[in-house]
Amino acid sequence: MDIVVLAGGLSAERDVSFQTGNMVTQALRENGHRVVLLDVFMGYKEQEEDISDIFLHSVEASLTVSKISETAPDLKAIKAKRKDTSDCFFGPNVIAACRMADIVFLALHGEDGENGKIQAAFDLFGIRYTGSGHLNSALAMNKEISKQFFKKAGIPVPNGRMMIKSERVDEIETAHVSLPCVVKPCCGGSSIGVAIANTKEEFVKALDEAFSWEDEVLIEDYIKGREFAVGVIEDKALPVIEMAPLNGFYDYKNKYQAGSTVETCPADIPAEISEKMKRYAEAAAKVLGLSAYSRMDFLLCESGEIYCLEANTLPGMTATSLLPQEAKAAGIEFHALCEKLVQISLKKYEG
Repeated sequence: MDIVVLAGGLSAERDVSFQTGNMVTQALRENGHRVVLLDVFMGYKEQEEDISDIFLHSVEASLTVSKISETAPDLKAIKAKRKDTSDCFFGPNVIAACRMADIVFLALHGEDGENGKIQAAFDLFGIRYTGSGHLNSALAMNKEISKQFFKKAGIPVPNGRMMIKSERVDEIETAHVSLPCVVKPCCGGSSIGVAIANTKEEFVKALDEAFSWEDEVLIEDYIKGREFAVGVIEDKALPVIEMAPLNGFYDYKNKYQAGSTVETCPADIPAEISEKMKRYAEAAAKVLGLSAYSRMDFLLCESGEIYCLEANTLPGMTATSLLPQEAKAAGIEFHALCEKLVQISLKKYEG
């Protein structure tokens, strides 16, 4: 098949997306496909032109990827680098290339790739893509909305509230917030902008950071516990994986810098806890209508209580990503996983 792997964009997870895209591209090429790796924002070449031969020169046409930095990218600087100075999200020749492809593998992460907008645009253009549809992606991307769906499905979630930037309240008592608490952007990913506040001063600082990324912020009770994730492929949960950061919590640095976190799969937890977590993950995917594949994040308290934190509709596929590790524990090697995600995503276009 001719496949475009779409990465980059203007999300805070831009650098992570490139790593996912690079690994997926290599795997799909090993599987015999002609694959072009593109930056959705920068595009291919500097202006719209005839690219009918792009898949004949797929390796040369693909972007070169560097390592993930310890901090999120400077998106203003990224925008300034685009040669055509257009504010269009799709760079030169991106739509044309995607329309020529048999399917687009969405290696995008964060708001721009997972909030349903690209999926909706592709639906209108008649472009086939991996993962869930536009509505389900939008529901899952918003942590507050997805929590309401989880509650209705009987999936336990942390107590919390949403705060809008225009109605910001810094006083703990007036905001009806108890310390310690977790403050995070409502629609972000990779733990960017997430902070644990133990004091009033830290709470104000946490709001500053979270609101610098989005206009809607989620404030939740801090729950001390171990961190886990469960991938779901075609409604079936993969083995549970535990993430144990050597320092702090599972933040951006600990997720993507090798050696920062100890990851264990299958997780060393009682079988009944593992099965319950897997059933919650399957129920979360079902209630949000997430087709093909997804990943749910959990906390496990010492008392044995499980809390679902969020859903990820386009899980990372980097060297340190969780879904590939879970798949491997289930006997699915990386190249086979990439192929599987393509094939099951194509099913929604049958008939």
